Amino acid sequence: MTDTDIRALYGLKYNPFLPALPPEAFWMLPGVQSFTLRLKPMLAHGGFALITGEPGLGKSKTLQWIALQLTRMPDVMVGVMQRPQSQLADFYRELGELFAVSLTPLNRYGGFKSLRARWKAHCQSSLRRPVLLIDEAQETSAACLTELRLLQSACFDSESLLFTILCGDGRLPERFRSPELLPLGSRIRTRLQLTPLSPEQLQDYLTFALEQAGHAQLMTPELIRTLSAHALNNLRVLNHMAAELLTAAAERNLPHIDEALFLELFSPQESKPRRARPIKASLNDHLQPTPKPIDNFPVKQRQALLGSNLAKG
Repeated sequence: MTDTDIRALYGLKYNPFLPALPPEAFWMLPGVQSFTLRLKPMLAHGGFALITGEPGLGKSKTLQWIALQLTRMPDVMVGVMQRPQSQLADFYRELGELFAVSLTPLNRYGGFKSLRARWKAHCQSSLRRPVLLIDEAQETSAACLTELRLLQSACFDSESLLFTILCGDGRLPERFRSPELLPLGSRIRTRLQLTPLSPEQLQDYLTFALEQAGHAQLMTPELIRTLSAHALNNLRVLNHMAAELLTAAAERNLPHIDEALFLELFSPQESKPRRARPIKASLNDHLQPTPKPIDNFPVKQRQALLGSNLAKG
């Protein structure tokens, strides 16, 4: 069953558990609102900001929401890096494309001057720094991060020509403690560290997601509590489980999703009792037949056997 069929069956404006969400479907994680407020003054001064957290906690969606807010502001130039794992030459090429600067790979110093001139002109005309967003920044090489720090620094590091927001998992803060990246780590002015969500927060997320999608009663309250309690405090795990439940319910044409379907899909299967293996007969068992009990013989034969035994005794 396709996603279009699922949305038509339940009257959903979109699938609330898939990554492709409209802007109104973004749920505000704890701490994001205050972090965004702290970012606004940095548009005038530049520098570095950092978003970190374990996988599945909503870092990329948070960065996407921030990018949406920035693009809605006047005179803000936003560039989103698509390939953070590039080597230095490709790193320069992508920066040139993002900020509409023609760069020559063989003349890196010329590219360095052209990018800085482009950023300076924008700062003078709009009084706002250009913004660079790098998701999965833990994959960016130390050489590229160091080049970026030097590239946006001017006037003996008293002025920053660019505002960069780095987003990555727990490896990124550890890298900034290394000697080669410590100068950049010490320049990060604003930080947001996402932490695992409580079951109550996950319940709020599910309720919000269903309401925004147009079907608040799609899941029973009991199922919402059960899902939130078994999602390992992780948004990605919660969405994967909810999407699987939604697909299974649509295939069975269920009017809503309840705990019974959850138990059927995610409860561990009871192990069946193993059959006892038949004991193989040994070679002596075949050679020596088992004697029959005396009670199974005819009466006369039994009396004769008893008489012979008595005579022997």
